[in-house]
Amino acid sequence: MTATIPFTPAVGDRAPSSSPLRLTLARAGAPPALIDGAWWPRSRNLTEELPALVECLDPLWGRITRIAVSRTLWPVIPGEVPAHGHMVRVGWSNAGQDPHKLLLLSHTFGRWDLLVIPPETAPATAARLMATATDPSRSLTATGLIHEAERFRAAAEAAADSDSLREAVWDSEGGHDAPHPASRTPDGPVTRHVPTAAAGV
Repeated sequence: MTATIPFTPAVGDRAPSSSPLRLTLARAGAPPALIDGAWWPRSRNLTEELPALVECLDPLWGRITRIAVSRTLWPVIPGEVPAHGHMVRVGWSNAGQDPHKLLLLSHTFGRWDLLVIPPETAPATAARLMATATDPSRSLTATGLIHEAERFRAAAEAAADSDSLREAVWDSEGGHDAPHPASRTPDGPVTRHVPTAAAGV
């Protein structure tokens, strides 16, 4: 599957969105894992975000009948959402479900688990999460993937800060503008001009 699916739904009286669905799924036949893909919604409004996701997944995974989310990260959770002419029930829990995971149930294929990337995530981090969520060797939980991405981001920022510090020190000590103590001839050897009187001649 692709990391960005150009799917623009129109549900009920809502105008179709001009933004593609940001979704990546493990390839068909991939080894079983704790996560089957990643979804990067544009907001925390499930009433607006879920119908497009369900409409995209219905043809791929069969009729989605139920969705379960953790209440931790969602301020408002609708009881159901419309998709493909049917209603999908939405359930939630305060405990027992990974807060960064969305669970979908289908009569045809059973259960699917998606990593939910927080809407405010930086694009580079989100891209990394989408790639690792579908890596054939994936073995982390949804929250484990989020924590791993956060550690990677922090390490990258620390490395960038270290490089900036070294460059600042280099510049404060003269950097590229520092004068050379000796001139060089076109052939390269160092030459120094010594007065003949000082040389004892």
